[in-house]
This record gives sequence, structure tokens and C-alpha cells, in this order.
Amino acid sequence: MRKLRIRKKVRKTHRYLGLFIGLQFIMWTVSGLYFSWTNLDEIHGDHLRKSVKSMAFENLVSPTALDSTLKIESIALREINNEPYYWINKSQLYNAKTGAAKMGVSKQEALDVAANNMIATLKVSGIEKVETVDTHHEYREKLLPAYVVSYEGEESVKAYVSVTDGAFQTVRHRDWRWFDFLWMMHTMDYEGRDDINNWLLRVFSVLGLFTVLSGFALWFISSPTLRKIKKTR
Repeated sequence: MRKLRIRKKVRKTHRYLGLFIGLQFIMWTVSGLYFSWTNLDEIHGDHLRKSVKSMAFENLVSPTALDSTLKIESIALREINNEPYYWINKSQLYNAKTGAAKMGVSKQEALDVAANNMIATLKVSGIEKVETVDTHHEYREKLLPAYVVSYEGEESVKAYVSVTDGAFQTVRHRDWRWFDFLWMMHTMDYEGRDDINNWLLRVFSVLGLFTVLSGFALWFISSPTLRKIKKTR
């Protein structure tokens, strides 16, 4: 009778644990299958981008001659509409030929930047400016404001260009969005996607372990084969 009661408790525990975390088990499995069968380069949109050749410029002004009060901590060279610009201290653009400050890029300049980075077969369907995004937006954790250039087609391709420095930021498309959604379900980080140390994931991982262990325990205490072995001994 005692063994029967233990068997019932283990079976009941296993059943309810399975019901409670079964959906998450399915999501872990489905997302894992998707990750293992996809090409990360395509998810990143590499097949939608073309290799960009760096341009060579002459007669550039010295960065130290831009502004006598400017203390340069970081500097990068940007190309916008075939013109060179210094990106100083990650905050301000200066024309590298004239030394004039530039306050962001226009829509047309953003379209030119996108055209230099995206494959020629894509056709632009529109462009708009985004000032703010939430933690679930596909352009999260990147420079704002930004221009989003939309392209025709079923993949709903979008390219993002920073307004402040004119740099091409990223490309997003349908498969990336599926990957992002499944990654969220896999990590159970429903805020920023990338926190794999969140408590919800930890709790469900422990419960998942108990579910598997209870299944082994149930098999161990109810297996006819094991009972026969014990009797022969």
C-alpha cells in the first residue's frame, strides 16, 4: 500500500508539472528546431546587403582645425552622399573638407546611404523618421533618431539609418522577426530578449528538471521489467 501511495504521488506530481510547463517545453523545442535549421547570416540580412567599398578622399582638413575648443576623444570617418565627414566624440558631424558642422542627415541622404548598403534589386516603398522605440521594437538599443527605409516585397524589408551620424545601422526582415519572437519565447525574457539570467527562465528550468526526474522516478517505481528483476533476485 505504501508503494502504491508513493507511485500515485509521483504520477500526480509528474502529470501536473507536465501540464504546467508543457507549453513552455513545446516553445523551447520549436524555437530550438528553428534556430538549428536557419542560417544566421540570412537572419542578419546579409543576403540583402551588398559589400561596401571604402572610398578614398583627398584634401581633408585636420580634425584639430575644426574647433579650437573641441576636445577630441573619439573620431571616425563617415561617407554621406559621396562626401567625407568626421564623426567626433560620437555626437557631432563635421564636413571633412570644409570643417563645417552638420546637424544630422536628410531623408534623401538617408536614402543614398541605404542604397549604398542594400542590394539594387530592392525597390523603396517609403521612408519615415522614428524618434523613440520601446523595448519590443525591432530597432531597439540602437542610435535614435533614425530613418527607416521600407522596401517592397513579402519579406517586409526595412533598413535603418542613423539621423545623427548618417551611419547604416541594421536591416530587418520577416525571418529576423520570427527569429526574434522565438528567441524571446526561448529565453523567456519578454522585455529585452537577451537576459538569459532572468528568474522566470530559472524557475521554469528547475521545474523542467523536476518534471524529467519525476518521469524517471515514475518509470523506476512502476516498471514491470524492474519488478521482475527484483523478484528474481
